Amino acid sequence: METGVIIVGAGPVGLMLACELHLGGVNVTVFDKLPAPSGESRALGFNRRAAETLDQRGLLAGLGEFRWGPMGHFGGVRFDLGMLEEDHSGVLGLSQARTEAMLAARLAELGVPVRRGVEVTGVREESDGVVVTCQEPAGTGEHRARYVVGCDGPHSTVRAAARIPARRWEATRGMYTAELTGITLRPRPIGERLPGGHMVVCTPLGEGRCRIVVHDKDLSPHQDPDALTFPQVADAWKKLTGERIHQASAQWMWACNNAAALAGEYRRGRVLLAGDAAHAMPPLAAWSLSAGLQDAANLGWKLAAHLAGWAPEHLLDTYHAERHPVGEQLIRNAQAASMLYLGDADMDPLRGVLGELVEHEQAAGQLAGIVSGLGIGYDLGPGEHPLLGRRMPPHRELTRPDGTRTRVAELLHAARGVLIATDGADGKAARLAQDWADRIDIVTGTWATDATGPAPEAVLVRPDGYVAWTAPGSDRDLTDALSHWFGTPGATHPTGV
Repeated sequence: METGVIIVGAGPVGLMLACELHLGGVNVTVFDKLPAPSGESRALGFNRRAAETLDQRGLLAGLGEFRWGPMGHFGGVRFDLGMLEEDHSGVLGLSQARTEAMLAARLAELGVPVRRGVEVTGVREESDGVVVTCQEPAGTGEHRARYVVGCDGPHSTVRAAARIPARRWEATRGMYTAELTGITLRPRPIGERLPGGHMVVCTPLGEGRCRIVVHDKDLSPHQDPDALTFPQVADAWKKLTGERIHQASAQWMWACNNAAALAGEYRRGRVLLAGDAAHAMPPLAAWSLSAGLQDAANLGWKLAAHLAGWAPEHLLDTYHAERHPVGEQLIRNAQAASMLYLGDADMDPLRGVLGELVEHEQAAGQLAGIVSGLGIGYDLGPGEHPLLGRRMPPHRELTRPDGTRTRVAELLHAARGVLIATDGADGKAARLAQDWADRIDIVTGTWATDATGPAPEAVLVRPDGYVAWTAPGSDRDLTDALSHWFGTPGATHPTGV
């Protein structure tokens, strides 16, 4: 069977994308240069929209127990999430290794191969596909696929091989991160600012573990991560805090900096980028991981539809059109938050003004939408309904004709579009959508009476959870919206992809 897509990189983004493509019927293989998962915690959770993205596929429960963050902050300026109508809290203290393990286990259940110890060294596009050159345990090999997606991090080999340019912001300061055991430190979960533009962070992880981050303004931004030693980290911590941690054991360490990069194109021909390969930024509150999971949800169904043969011609190009601006905003917001977070006393007046602003619900809601990802909206057609182009609240419940209740998130488990027609509709929407029943699900019922927010009589939800059409509220006919996102009825479905 021909390989439809090769994904390079078995981090959370690559694994999530593989799940999405498999749901769309694509034959997919994942390559990763590491012989085994690193086990490093890296990102400690993700934001609300990333959690919703996992929930839409029934994956969130597979992470086991975790905690939600009741408070929000932007660059260390706190705001109360409780004043907002919607829940913007994110997942805290969850090791990235657990997220990777859950996704890898899901792929194993689905029979999707993850080939480790395979380092991609080149990508060559041909008229009907791509050729990926790899260094494997048995030697150099070549593999063919219809498309390749680089999920291989900020120094992406795929991006370089495709000659996709990237706008870069050079590093100006360095930082150390380490995960420790054998020591108890005072928690500083969102950071403790120190004179001179320095900061230390200590996040308890349970079971005698903690994560520390040293933001020493004097650290070189160009250190070799492989040369970092724990005595260097311990010395830097002692310099800023006076606390001796040399007796602790470091489970892993990382030297990084505040460099950033944004790919100029998320798609060039048969090569696509997602996650840090598309938008690299300094580590900050798992924003990059959260955005990468949403890249995967946006791209997966579109690429699967393209390979299946029913996607409208423009569909795959909407991946760049929708997600590239989000990448731009992500880097801008991260840089603004970092200035507030790590700036010295000169930033205190700005922190004070922002602190007063976020006491007001509208200002707090704007910042919460940035941090949580719930503020993301796409141009999905003309209309005035507040949900149009925004994510459909996945917790909203529908009472089905048989009396059972189901959440919107559960309706999206199959990664198909969903038309929801409630009792307020006249039945016309459900009838019109029948011609697309091979690629969308048509669901009827009544919105639960305890739901909050605007409830359209009928709503078309894309597989990634975003609202493409509502009645009332859209200026586009339903058949136009269905054709725009789900192609011509009766389109053929090629096999072997």
